[in-house]
Parts: sequence; structure tokens; C-alpha cells
Amino acid sequence: MAESLSELQKWMHNALLRPEATVPAEAEDRLVPNPRLSAPGSLAIYQQSYALRIAACMREQFPALCHALGAELFNDFVAEYVREAPPESYTLYDLGRRFPGFLEANRPDRDAEERESWIDFVVDLSRFERAVFTRFDCPGAEDMDLATQDTPDADLRVNPSLLVGQFRFPVPWYYHEVRQGNSPSPPDPAICYVAIVRKDYLTTTVLLQADQYAFLEALCDQSRVDGALALIASTGSPPDTVRSPWAPDKPDLRNAWIRAGFFVTGP
Repeated sequence: MAESLSELQKWMHNALLRPEATVPAEAEDRLVPNPRLSAPGSLAIYQQSYALRIAACMREQFPALCHALGAELFNDFVAEYVREAPPESYTLYDLGRRFPGFLEANRPDRDAEERESWIDFVVDLSRFERAVFTRFDCPGAEDMDLATQDTPDADLRVNPSLLVGQFRFPVPWYYHEVRQGNSPSPPDPAICYVAIVRKDYLTTTVLLQADQYAFLEALCDQSRVDGALALIASTGSPPDTVRSPWAPDKPDLRNAWIRAGFFVTGP
């Protein structure tokens, strides 16, 4: 009985992901040789090209992580990741979406009473790089009216591309050092809060204080300033600290965030 197209595609998919398990006779049965190469030989070239393309794509999405691990170890992680979580889309843009989760789930100390600081750093760096990468093509404010310093609080809305995060290491610093061509050593643990935003097609990162992070996280959830302040208050925060990141006597912070493109205007 002839093999169906879906069965052939499944076999080819497995052959690309696990070339070491490919049986030459199966390739000869399914693939047409050319005058210069046998079917297994042609498949081996394609397998190698596929692996190199996947690794190159992941290095583009996680350049700082590749620097931290070294190219050889990084490529080994990628090969195992693709075997466990093969691409789901025709585009490689989404290839790294599950990579931070893969690193966390497969960390060698996951059952240990004490976690290794180095692995925490690797996981956090992958999370940060994935967040930065997704800002390039996510919905943004390029077709919207950006807020100005004169925009009333009631009319401020969050830039759709704004994303805030909390990390156990200063991974934004490490990332930018690598992107600038430097060779930094892994930093010591230190809680880090950061906002990532795209304005005029340029992605920037802004470091935050803890209360600023809490306010912007609430604002991303609630959309409006008054709603964000109410949400923070509902957590039991002391009344005098609820408005601390948005106090009337701190116009410089508000204006800096507006210049960075955190806000658009809207009803």
C-alpha cells in the first residue's frame, strides 16, 4: 500500500529532528536519488542544513544567551529543544517562544533543595531576550497618537507594545553589553525591574524601581491611571505609597515615560 502524503511528511519531519535515528533503507524507499548523491546522502545534507538554520535562527533571537553559554553548548540546547518542542509554524519567528520554559523545565537542579544561581541567570536571560524579540513585531503605537506632557491623566492609555518584567539578575545590562560587542561576565544576583517598549519602530528598555514596576504592571492590566492606582490600593499597600510612582510632585518621571513612548491618547 502506497504511503500517504501525511505519512511521508511525518517521516521527513522526524528525520530532520532526529537524524541519528534515520535508517538509510527508509530514505532509499522514500526519496529519489540524484546522479551525484544517493538518497541517504542527499537527506544527510538537508538534515545538516536544517540543523544549522535552526541554530542560526535561535542565535539571532538569543544572542546574549548564546554568549553566556558558548556557541557549542547553546547549539546543543537548541537541538534538544527542537526535538522536544518542534516548530509549530511555517515561520521561524515563533521558534523561540517555548525556549525559556524548556530551559526551566529541564534544568538539572529542578529537584534539588537549593537551586543553582547560574541556571536562574540562564533562564532569566532567555525570558528577557524573548520579551525584547517579540517587541519588534507585536502591536505598537506607530499608527496612534502618542501622549504628550500636556495629555491629562484621564486620557493616557498604555502603548500596546509596553511590557514590564521582573528578573532575578540585571539581565538588561548583560544583554546590552553583549549587543555592544563587549564580553561581560555573568552578573551577581540582584532583583531587576524593567519596561520594554517600541516607539517609532525602535525598541528600548527602561529600568524601574519596585513601586514603578507595580504601577506600570497594574496600568497594563487596567489601562487607565485611576484604575491602576485603585488596583494597587486593593492589595493593601499603605495609602501614602499607592501614588508614589505617580505623585504630582514627580512630573519628571511622568514626562520621561511619555518621552519614552509608554503612553498613547485615547478615550
